[in-house]
Formats: sequence, structure tokens, C-alpha cells
Amino acid sequence: MEIPPKKYFRLYPGSEVRLKGAYFITCTDVVKDGQGNITEILCTYDPATKSGSGFEERKPKGTIHWVDAGNAVNIPVRQYGYLSFPDEETGKQVFDPESRQELTAKAEPSIQKAVPGERFQFFRNGYYIADTVLSKEGAPVFNQIVGLKSSWKKG
Repeated sequence: MEIPPKKYFRLYPGSEVRLKGAYFITCTDVVKDGQGNITEILCTYDPATKSGSGFEERKPKGTIHWVDAGNAVNIPVRQYGYLSFPDEETGKQVFDPESRQELTAKAEPSIQKAVPGERFQFFRNGYYIADTVLSKEGAPVFNQIVGLKSSWKKG
């Protein structure tokens, strides 16, 4: 976000965050196209902060992860919400037809090697399992086991 709300601990100009599995990076500038859309994020990194090096001199408030859209693969994901909810008029439980949402997510290409029944944590989303019926070799389908509660709330 170029101009973030308060308590936004992700990447924006002037902020330092931990890049998951890598280094601390600081956003120095953004490059925009003719329509004002951000096309590049310019950052510097601190080589002393390599993940696993034991560096503890400072602690950024945010950790982000990055999937290169140019190399990423699309994967089918099924998210689950509450199966029913109370009807406002009668108080009876009513089936929620939107309790299952099917969407497509971007992931690292290695996820295509998932075997049916294998479990994963998708960062900041939850825990998932490769479906034991619908997954095929090289084409897994993922079902949400449990979601993660986000502590971040919009301004």
C-alpha cells in the first residue's frame, strides 16, 4: 500500500519488513504506469539480516511473503464457512448456500507435487489438505481444514 492506515505492518514506502525466509527489506520507492498503477516496488535489503543467521539487533513489525506471479501456478482451493445461520424471523437454523466457496489461488510450482491427504499451511490463510478424491497427480485440489484469524482490521 502506498499510503497505509495506522497499524499496517506490511510493505509501504519507508517501511522495513521481514521477507519470509530471506532478509529485512525497506521500500525506497514505487514506479507507476501512465494510469497511476504501481508496476514496480523498489527496495533495499540488509545482508546482515539473513533468515536463520541469528540477527536480533532490530525487529520489524511485519513479515511478508512473496510468490512470483510469473512463475506461480493456479491451484483450486475450497474454503468453508459456517454451514448454517439463524433465520432472523424464525430463529431456526437455515442452510448457508455460500458456506463453500471455490476459488483459484496462486502458489509456488512445487505445490503440484502434493499427494492426496498431504497437509499444508497456506501463509496467513489457514491449514489445507490435498483432497483425497479430486486430486490427481500434478493437479491437486485443496480443501480448507481450518482458517487463521487475522488480527489486522481496516482503518
